[in-house]
Amino acid sequence: MGERMTAGGGLAGWLFGRRTYEQLLAFWNSRGGPFKDALNNSPKYVASTTLTEPLPWPNSTLLRGDIVDALRTLKAQSAGVLAIMGSGELIGSLMAANLIDEYLLMIHPLVLGTGLRLFPGGVHVSLRLTGSVATATGMVIATYEPARD
Repeated sequence: MGERMTAGGGLAGWLFGRRTYEQLLAFWNSRGGPFKDALNNSPKYVASTTLTEPLPWPNSTLLRGDIVDALRTLKAQSAGVLAIMGSGELIGSLMAANLIDEYLLMIHPLVLGTGLRLFPGGVHVSLRLTGSVATATGMVIATYEPARD
C-alpha cells in the first residue's frame, strides 16, 4: 500500500482541503521518514477559498474557482492517480459530481460511539467492493469503486 501512496506507485499528486493540508503540513514536517519525504516531493493541490499563494509546503498548488471544474481540468491533465486523504467536505463535493473513481477505506478495529459521518449527509453513492486485505492488527483495508448501473 505504501507504494500506492508515492509517485513511484502511479500517483500524480495529492488533493487536499485547507484543514487537512494545514494539519498534515504541521504533523509531517515535525517528523522524519519516507512518508514525509514522499509528501514533500509529491505534487499537492489544495482546494481553499481562504489560503493564498505561495503555499508553505513544497510542490503545492492552490486550486482557484469552482473545485469541481478545477478537478475535471486537473484529471484531464494528469497521467496518474490523484489521491485524497481526509478532506470530508471536499470529498462530498466530488462525490456529488461523480468525480471519485476509487475509495480506499482503512477500517480500524475501534468503535468510539460518536463522531463525524465518514461522508457528508445528502450524498448517496452506491459502491462495489473490488478488494480487501486484513492486517495482523485487525485493520481492514477495503477498496471500492462507484457501482455503475
